[in-house]
This record gives sequence, C-alpha cells and structure tokens, in this order.
Amino acid sequence: MYQSQNLLKLRRKSYATCISKSILASYSSSSSLQSLTIGDPKPISNPLHSFLPETQNPHNLVNLIYSSLKTNKTQLALLRNDLQHLIPHLGNGEISRVLLRCQADCSSALTFFNWVKNDLGLVPSTYNYCIVVHILAWSRSFSQAMRLLCELIDLNLKRTENLDVFKDLVSSAHKCNWNPVVFDMLIKAYVNIGLVQEGYGVFRKIVGMGLVPHVVAFNCLLNGLSKSNCIDKCWEIYEVMGRIGIIPNTFTFNILTHFFCKVEDLDKVNEFLEKMEEEGFEPDIVTYNTLISSCCKKGRLDDAFYLYRIMYRRGVIPDLVTYTTLMNGLCKVGKVRECHQLFHRMVDRGLSPDIVSYNSLINGYCKEGEMKEARALLHDMIRNGIFPDSFTCHALVEGYGRQGEWLSALNMVVELKRFGISITRDIYSYLVFSLCQENRPFVVMRLLDRILEDGYEPTEEMYEKLINSLCNNDCVTEALMYKNEMVKKNMYPSLSIYQSVISCLCRLNRYPDAESLMEEMVKFGLEPDCTICRALVTGYCRGQNIAKAEALLFSLAMEYQLYDSDSYNAVVKVISEQGDLNKSMELQDKLLKLGFAPNSQTCKHVLDGMWKVMEEEKEGVCEV
Repeated sequence: MYQSQNLLKLRRKSYATCISKSILASYSSSSSLQSLTIGDPKPISNPLHSFLPETQNPHNLVNLIYSSLKTNKTQLALLRNDLQHLIPHLGNGEISRVLLRCQADCSSALTFFNWVKNDLGLVPSTYNYCIVVHILAWSRSFSQAMRLLCELIDLNLKRTENLDVFKDLVSSAHKCNWNPVVFDMLIKAYVNIGLVQEGYGVFRKIVGMGLVPHVVAFNCLLNGLSKSNCIDKCWEIYEVMGRIGIIPNTFTFNILTHFFCKVEDLDKVNEFLEKMEEEGFEPDIVTYNTLISSCCKKGRLDDAFYLYRIMYRRGVIPDLVTYTTLMNGLCKVGKVRECHQLFHRMVDRGLSPDIVSYNSLINGYCKEGEMKEARALLHDMIRNGIFPDSFTCHALVEGYGRQGEWLSALNMVVELKRFGISITRDIYSYLVFSLCQENRPFVVMRLLDRILEDGYEPTEEMYEKLINSLCNNDCVTEALMYKNEMVKKNMYPSLSIYQSVISCLCRLNRYPDAESLMEEMVKFGLEPDCTICRALVTGYCRGQNIAKAEALLFSLAMEYQLYDSDSYNAVVKVISEQGDLNKSMELQDKLLKLGFAPNSQTCKHVLDGMWKVMEEEKEGVCEV
C-alpha cells in the first residue's frame, strides 16, 4: 500500500513537467481550443499612439496599471480618474497581461481582478477567470480560487453561450504557473453547486488527459453521484480509481456503503465490505452505523445486532448513534421492552442519553399505549436536564389521543407548559382536529382560548373543523358566532362551512336565515352546490312550503345550473302525495325543459301518487 502511495505522489509531481510537452500541446492544437485563445493579448498597432503623452498612450496601459499595483494597491481607485481616457482600451487581452505580470503576487492579481469587476463594472472573460484561478491555486490560496471557480460557473449558467471552463483552464495553463489541484477543485465546484453531471464530465476529461485526480475529488464526486442515485456512474468511478492507482480511503468506503444501503442491496454491501477489508481498511464507526441503520429500516434486526456484536470484537465501540438506531429499530417492530433494556445497557456503558434516545423510547411506549411508562420517562429526562422538544410533546399527546384519553392529553399540555415547554401549533392542530372528530366541540372552544393565550391565531382549518362539529351537534348559534369571527379576521369561510351551517339551519327550520347565508356566500364569490340546494329545497318540502321549494329549485337551476335529482324528487314526492296529478305533470314538464332528468325514484313517487288517487276514488265509489 505504501509503495502505491509513494508511486502516486511521484506521478502527481511529474504533471507540471510533462503537461506542456504532451497534454497541453495536444489541446492547443485542437480547433476547439484555438477559439479559446482569442482573449490572449494583442498589441495595439496604431503608430499615432506613440505621439501621445504616457498617461494617454494605450500602449502603456498595462505598464501603468502594473506599476500602480506594485507601488500601492490602494492607488487603483485614483488611477481610474487618471486613466479615464484609456479605460475603454482595457479589454480581455489587457486584463490577461496584467494578471500574468502579477503571478508572483497573488494578492495584487486578486486586487486588480476585483477592481476590474467591481469598480470598473467590466465582465472578465472565462479565460481571465481561469488565469486568476491558476495564480491563486499556485500560491495555495485555495479558498479564494474555489470561490472564483464557483462564481465563474454561476456566471456561465446565466450566459446564453455556455463556455467550457475546463478547456479554458487547460489553455490558460500555457501562460502561467499552475497546480494540478485546480482540476480537482473544478470537480468539487461543480458538485457543490449541484451540477453533478458536469462534475462527472470534468472527471472523465481529466482522466482522459492522463491526470490523476486526488482521492478527495473522487470522494466529492462519489458523494454527489450517490445523492443523485447514479448507481452505474458510482461503480464506474470506483473502478477507475483502482485502474489509475488511486488508493480509496475510509471516506470513500463510507460513501459507497451508504449508497449501497440506500439502494437496498445489503448482500452487495457485505461483498463490498469484504473487499474493503482485503485492501487493508477496517470499517469505522460511521460504516457500522450506516449498515445498522439500513438493517433496522428494512426490519433485519438480527443482522443489525450481529453487526453490533461484531463492532466490539473489532475494537469499534458503539456510540450514541448506534444505540439510538437500534432502539428505533426495536420500537418499529413493537419490541419496546427490549428497547428499554438496550437503553439501560447504553447508560451502564457510560453513554449519556440525549433527546433523540429518550424520544425513541417514549414514542415506542406511546405507540404501544403504555402511557404510564412514557410519562415516567418524560419526568426522568427532565430530571437529567434534557427538556422535551416538539417531537416528545406530540408523541405523548397523540399517545393519549389514541387511547381516547382526551382529558389526560389536555392535562399533559398543561403539565408541559408548567415545565416551561412551549406547545407548538402542530400539537394544538392535532388536538382541535381530533376532538372535533370525537364530536367534542365545546372542549375545542375552550382550547381555542388557550391557543390565543399562547400567541397563536387559530387557522382557517381549525375554524372549519370546529364549525362543522358544532353544526353536527345542531349548535348553530355558536357556529354562526365563529363564522362571523372568521369574517372579522379577513378569513373567508369555505364552501364546507356554508354547507354545514345552512344544512344545520334547515334542520332547525330556520329557512330564511339559511337563504340569507346563501346570499352572503354568493357575495364572497362562492356558488351554491347540490348540498346547499338539497338542504333548502328538502327543508321547505318538510315544512309543506311547496311554492317556496319549487321557486328555489327553478332559481338555482337557472342561475347556477344546479340539477340536483334529490331536490327534484323531494318536490315531486310532496305534490304526488297531495294527489294533484295535473300539478305533478305540469311541474315535470317545466323541469324537463330546464334540464332536469327524471330517474327511477321520480317514477316511483308519481306512481305512488297515481295509486293514492285511484284508491281514494275507489273508496268514494264504495261509499256512494
């Protein structure tokens, strides 16, 4: 292994000497790179310029700027005024020449480059950027070089013509000192910005040129491809590493292990780990935690605990993450008691539980309905100076809710507040929605007051659930109060709210109020639907107000194209029951013209009416 590493170092050192003879020569001869050297400096050939004063002669522009930089970098601001007639002559070529003169002083090069961008408002070319990046990398100012590379990539994304940064980096290396690490930085820059495929393309070009990227660049690209789920490319890169002599490190193996676990191929992971050990690398705590987490997520607890035991044999001590992951796995399959035993084992081995460990166990007990143990753990964690977070509170409240112990859930909220723990809006929302579902609107009304005390405003959804629950219990006065409260707060009630309240008013025979509410919703831009039509029409029919029911049915059909069969049948049924067959037939003719279509229920009501008339006529004949 050590011989391979020394060989690798010698290879990397030889790049600077061999690249100008082979690699750069081959690139400079290609047509694609010839176009990239347009930004190279070109002499100004106008002979009349030699008669101008020195500070007005374009031939002296580069010398004047470089002299100012050499004397005092702060003079650049003043120099702009002195050279205001020459600034228009400062093109990409002149910028390159100034930068190349500053190779020995990266600080001057960067000062000048920033002056061009920020003070003069010029946009340097990709070639200019590449020169200054080379200068900074050669001077080991890697963070500044990386910043400019990222800036260049971002700038190229905004351009209509997307230039090849890699080719300009290669061609600009002709003119200045350069460090091979600059190509590693380009890979990392692309990956960090999120352009993983572009980083992969640079990697292929680098290898194609005969360069050997550093293992850190490999790891960065592997990590990016892993997050993008590029399986084949991850394997390809790993194979290339072996082929060109790059020795993977522990980070490489951890990235690949995490990736294999993510794609649910544990058998392949085990095969990979064996290969890793053959190459002299021992899995570390990160590797084991990744594998254990993957096993627990897939319910393979036996494999997870096998790895846990193997860790001790190989001298890798499980940490808090290991134990918490195993505890989560046990709780996931309902083994809460075993989880608690593991919790005690963790404490006995000198590890202090954190909020995540306690949450795993508390959540496990809550899911199993063992609220006494969950509550005891809550008090234990508070005694140990660990305060519950929103997850703890939600698990406890929801645990009591699953048991139907709503009073205990509300008392838990009060107790948590007494400990100084703030209750989140999500917990209040859960309580409001659940209590409304349980048909306990008056409890929710008191809870809303507490929500306001905590500085939260009830949401539109909370109001909707409460109003619907109140209407289900025929508490229409309270429902109207909260509906009006919404309007005052500029919260426009939804169609669902109007459906509930109008239906409730109709059940209570308050038809005028229901119609007024329908008019209000129309003002707010909501149109009545079949539910509202049915509530009003069937309500009037129950009250034997056939004229009103018929008029409303016609009105809603003409204005809103509502053709509700139930409403239609309700009117037909009442008229048929009255025995007025002529009126029944006239009504059907009118409704058919409007677009209503009779169904089997309509026919039944008409036939029932006809039968009733026939029976009455028979009885009359018999009496005579």
